Amino acid sequence: MSLSEKAYVLLEFDAIRSQAASCALSEEAAAALRSAVPESNAEAAALLKKRVKEFHALMNAGPGEIRQSFPSIGFLFSKLDVVGACLEIDEAYALGIFVLRAEEFRAWVLQSGETGIAALARELPDCQAVSREVFRILTREGAIRDLPGLKSIRDRITRLGRERESLAARYTSGDEYRHMLQSALPSQRDGRLVLAVRANFRGRIKGIVHEVSSSGQTVFIEPEDVVEKNNEIRIEEQRLSAELRRILLELTGTIAEAAPALKALHEQVLYLEELRARSRFGFSRAYQHALDSDRIILKQARHPLLGKDAVPVDFVMEDHTRAVIITGPNTGGKTVTLKTVGLFALMNQAGLALPAGEGTALPFFDGVYADIGDEQSISQSLSTFSAHMTNIASITKKAAASSLVLLDELGSGTDPEEGSAIAMAILDHMLEKGARVLVTTHHGILKNYGYSRTGVENASVEFDGHTLSPTYRIVMGVPGESRALDIALRNGLPAELVDGARTYLAGERSDISALITGLKHKHQELDEALRTGRDMEDRLREERRQADLKELRLRQKELDLKRGSLTSLRRFLSESRKTLENLVREVREGELTREKTLAVKDFLTELETQSALQEASLAEEEALFKEAAGSEEASGDFTPAPGMEVLVGENKRRGSIVKAGKKGAWIVELGSVKMSVAREELFPAAPSREGQKTLIISSELQGAAEARMELNLRGMRLEEALEALQRQIDAASIAGLYDFAVIHGKGDGILQKGVHDFLSRQSAVAEYHFSRPELGGAGRTEVALKR
Repeated sequence: MSLSEKAYVLLEFDAIRSQAASCALSEEAAAALRSAVPESNAEAAALLKKRVKEFHALMNAGPGEIRQSFPSIGFLFSKLDVVGACLEIDEAYALGIFVLRAEEFRAWVLQSGETGIAALARELPDCQAVSREVFRILTREGAIRDLPGLKSIRDRITRLGRERESLAARYTSGDEYRHMLQSALPSQRDGRLVLAVRANFRGRIKGIVHEVSSSGQTVFIEPEDVVEKNNEIRIEEQRLSAELRRILLELTGTIAEAAPALKALHEQVLYLEELRARSRFGFSRAYQHALDSDRIILKQARHPLLGKDAVPVDFVMEDHTRAVIITGPNTGGKTVTLKTVGLFALMNQAGLALPAGEGTALPFFDGVYADIGDEQSISQSLSTFSAHMTNIASITKKAAASSLVLLDELGSGTDPEEGSAIAMAILDHMLEKGARVLVTTHHGILKNYGYSRTGVENASVEFDGHTLSPTYRIVMGVPGESRALDIALRNGLPAELVDGARTYLAGERSDISALITGLKHKHQELDEALRTGRDMEDRLREERRQADLKELRLRQKELDLKRGSLTSLRRFLSESRKTLENLVREVREGELTREKTLAVKDFLTELETQSALQEASLAEEEALFKEAAGSEEASGDFTPAPGMEVLVGENKRRGSIVKAGKKGAWIVELGSVKMSVAREELFPAAPSREGQKTLIISSELQGAAEARMELNLRGMRLEEALEALQRQIDAASIAGLYDFAVIHGKGDGILQKGVHDFLSRQSAVAEYHFSRPELGGAGRTEVALKR
């Protein structure tokens, strides 16, 4: 077994391949997937992922996917190469069905637009002439059609059969012979009609004896007058078989002429089906494709074979870090982390999506090598240590700068001092090669190595000292303690024995344990400080964005008002100028009369009236603008009170305060909806004008996310997910978004059930149900709000 194949076994990649193969609609494509290996070329791996993602996008686009299986036809091509070969009916039928479904598959893939998979679909050979020829002879159910040459023979066989039944009826219905028969119904032997005659009457009915019953009481006789009819029917049946063979030979010859095109179609369709199966593997499980990066970043990564027992893991290995030494207690998740990283690398380069959160990223590896578990062999005289060294020796020769090497319990199985020395020498060698290495160990010396060596980082699996159990959280930058005594006590070792062990360790390790504990606390404080800094940075960035948007909206509003006023003023001046010009022309062209004088006065009066109206309109628009601008800054200049009219949120939706809420918030009535709104999102509103209409638009409230067409809850804990869903319902109610989808994945069903229980208690929800299978099935829920 090669090192790569051994890694597939150790990392359980075979089980993943089998799961992907089960998504294929062709047994031949499934067999290819079960033996598929990750791409060892970076460009090929990137192209494979791109095409799988294109299928994912096509599935996500909506219904229309053809989900019919492809029959296996690969074994028929060798038969078609033989001159004079004749296909059986089911073989010809399989070829016809394959071509028909290939054309349906092609039409669906072409819906993806200008994509790589659509280009592959356009290149499929056109073999529809083969399917037309097959189904000229066969029905869509696989039966032979009534062709002219076959129909005449079948009609003759039917007529002869009726004549034979008439002859048999003379024996079964007449009083002369009926009492001689064991049964009134004729039977058949070798396709020939016979009568079941009582043994004591065998001489009374002349004919050919075909069989005698085991008891000897019944003799099966073919009467003499029926023999000729049976012979005629047998002859016609032989003619029918010969005619059918002639037709199939002719059909086989026609298909054989198209064999090269059929082979190409078969090969390319199976490749596309493999791509679809890889995509459906991730699509049906709501997995994510990893991003390409020089860093190893796992976010909420779950081992795909652990099911509901999988604990999400976060792990980061920077591009300048070449080795990570993971320490900590047994059963803490060290080996699972190693296997998860290795298995994700293999899946990523096989074009498969990963059970991880958004932002997960992996580099390309030209090889993944692993030494995990105990491979001692009595038959080969290999101890645990010898087996590890044999495997690691092969890995050191094979690993290169772009390789991923996973070494579990490095240096174990021998003297700790010597084992640590060997482990450090192996790490030195791997660092010189530039390979990325993940190591688990219990050797304390390697923890110091992680601090003193450039390019090496310590990590640990967290342990809860109160519950004496691991939390399965990876803490980067800090080594861990093995906590063997605590685990031994938890697993039933008598307390007095554990206390005796502590006595032996007290003098030697107290300083080291205190150092590690102090480092953990410092690391936790640093993490908290970094999180606080990031939160503050995000908040400031959001405030700056909101301020920029506010300024932009105000400028846009001012510009709109000026444009509207300018347009009205121009129209007014133009119309007034025309009227005045007409009056002046009339005065000049004739004598000045009382009527003309009154007309001029009326015009001046009208002009004054229109000027006053224009001025009032401008004043009103200016007031609206000042209200919009002033309310942006006036949130801190007023005291909210029940009954007060306010503007809510960034989009200034008008509402009325009902009462004070919790934590400084206020309950505000917005149309038919009552919501809790933060104090800083409330602005004073001018009294509503009579007849004024309020434009209702969506608002962004503190604690409420923007309404989305699709809410993704994957990777969240149940409490976080329900809070996000509540914010979505609130925002959607305000925005008038009555239909949206919630992606919760399938997993172990906790998030799925929690979401449905929550929706069932919401008065704003009209109905909810799982999406169609092609849109996510039980991993996605469609929600409709009451209108």
